[in-house]
Amino acid sequence: MLMAIIESIYETMNLRIQETAFELHLRKIYPTRNILSLRETETVSGQEGLDVQKKTDGTVNIIGEVATDPVAAWMIQAAQVASKFTLFTHHAKTFPNLVTALRNSMLRTGVFSNERTAEEQVVQVLNFDIHLVKDFRGRRYIERITECIPIEEKNEYTFDHRNEKTLEGKFDKFFDNATIFFSKTTNKELYRHQNVLEFIDDKYVLSNPISDTNIKEMRLNMNDEDQVAFDNFLERNWGIKPPKMVRYDEEGNEIILTREKTEKVEKTAEKRMKEMAINFSQKMNVEAKKAIGKTPAQINAEIQKKQMQEAKKMEKQAKAEEKAEKKAIKNEIKEAKKEIKSKRVIKNISNQNNDEDDLDSILSKKMNPEKESIIRNSILAGIDFNDKNKKGNDEDTNE
Repeated sequence: MLMAIIESIYETMNLRIQETAFELHLRKIYPTRNILSLRETETVSGQEGLDVQKKTDGTVNIIGEVATDPVAAWMIQAAQVASKFTLFTHHAKTFPNLVTALRNSMLRTGVFSNERTAEEQVVQVLNFDIHLVKDFRGRRYIERITECIPIEEKNEYTFDHRNEKTLEGKFDKFFDNATIFFSKTTNKELYRHQNVLEFIDDKYVLSNPISDTNIKEMRLNMNDEDQVAFDNFLERNWGIKPPKMVRYDEEGNEIILTREKTEKVEKTAEKRMKEMAINFSQKMNVEAKKAIGKTPAQINAEIQKKQMQEAKKMEKQAKAEEKAEKKAIKNEIKEAKKEIKSKRVIKNISNQNNDEDDLDSILSKKMNPEKESIIRNSILAGIDFNDKNKKGNDEDTNE
């Protein structure tokens, strides 16, 4: 899954990977990307490698698998500074379990000593959780996409006791503030989570809209094509109309997208996503074959064989279409000849000019200008032959 997500990241973004063991092999799968992969050794710790990555102008930090407490601390550190966003994998079963596991890792490493503070730091760096499931049939699929929404602490204390004239009124206002204080002290709810997408009854269902904060941040990091497609997605599924972002050209003039241009941008974005999916599937197929021990020569031979099969299939399809077209033209010629023959019997037509006039009226009904010349020449050739035979028979009769 993490390998597949890389395909959707803009190529202008530099990728910095930190792993305890090389598992992703992203530089082999995406050789054209700016990727720097590091792992800890006996002499170089993971923290030192992360410090080096911060100075390499990275845009996206990827922490392979958060399986130990120190790696969890690296992930929190990388997500807070020196990158636009961070990707990592974890084996938590639910979203609350994910938060709890990361919080406990932070406490065990000694980075934090207070549970609430540690959980606050974890919640601030978690935006979306893409949870995969493998059922007993062996199918692996995305079960849900969960969004984490931190709960902001608001100042709800009042100073209304100053306006009270009686002692009882002042006590009432004081106890109101005391109730708020104890509620905040004892209430440990620092976030709420909601499923944006769920897999229900063998289909994906959109459950809850994305929060306004994440929508704003996502749109700021999109290009024009993706932003238009994303806005249409929000409006189509949740009725959300985000404010249009004003864009300017090189001369400082505002860029106004017409309806036609908007549709063109949407089609371009959809086409680009399909191409990305095809390219990724081909790359992963090659990598999978390498993993099971196939040589590059065998892989290239299979690819060439597949291309030849596709070429033969297209050639066969073209021949079938050509044959069907010839058959259709032949049928049209037969029908036109029958119609001319019936008119000659009724009108007693004896010269070719009248045949050509009838032919013009017949062909005008066919509604197929591309085939008109072929049909006309074929029919007229038949008429000439019939006229010659007819004249020869008449001469024999006179003699």
